[in-house]
Amino acid sequence: MKALWITLTFIVFALLLGIPVVRIAGGAWDDGWSGFAAGLSRPEAVHALMMTGLIVVIVTAVNALFGVMLALYLVRAKWLGTQLKRIMNSIVDLPFAVSPVIGGLMIVLLLGPDTALGSLLNKAGVPIVYALPGMVIATLFVTFPLIVREVMPVLQEIGDQQEEAAHLLGAYAWTTFWRVTWPSIRWSVVYGVVLTVARTLGEFGAVLVVSGNIINKTQTATTLVYEDVENFNLTAANAVALVLAACSIGLLLFMEWAKSRKAS
Repeated sequence: MKALWITLTFIVFALLLGIPVVRIAGGAWDDGWSGFAAGLSRPEAVHALMMTGLIVVIVTAVNALFGVMLALYLVRAKWLGTQLKRIMNSIVDLPFAVSPVIGGLMIVLLLGPDTALGSLLNKAGVPIVYALPGMVIATLFVTFPLIVREVMPVLQEIGDQQEEAAHLLGAYAWTTFWRVTWPSIRWSVVYGVVLTVARTLGEFGAVLVVSGNIINKTQTATTLVYEDVENFNLTAANAVALVLAACSIGLLLFMEWAKSRKAS
């Protein structure tokens, strides 16, 4: 019976994950190398991939910095109080409970060009919605919990005895973090970064709402795939989707390698 359930599980995952990836790979090569290369070398595809890469870099850097800081506060900061920590924990989990499309819509309603704040920012030359800042904010909303939720369990497991000992010996807070805390949480940060990058590469709903999907301006790789499918340019859509899938799979394989290295 156990072997049967294991076999059924593998079959379900193969149907849900394996076959779509194989189909995308096959569709990308329907017209051979020329069709695949043409789909990726188009000006709009080059711009969309570069825009996606830029968002990945910005979002990952911001998440790595503030995600680790927030995890430290939620676990170590006793001055926050239990009730406030519960509220902050609920806020961190909000993107898991809210659709990315709703998150993008909230950004439009708060910072769109027709709002008071959005209009003021536009006049100051800092447009948010239908520009890169809005796309970054939308992606941050979706990905922010990933690093926090990877780091917090590790901090709770290791406790704070070593950090308190370092403080008693006269170490500054920054020195304590780098010499005591960071070696214990670095692999959890790596896992969180990998998940953040993979999630950013595939984000669609929130970015579509706040970007306007303007060709050669605010179009990302995922929204370009959507547009290509709408225009029945399936070979080009599969080519771009295959690049995104390959990047995500490569990152997940790297995470598995990192886990095996940590275990050894």
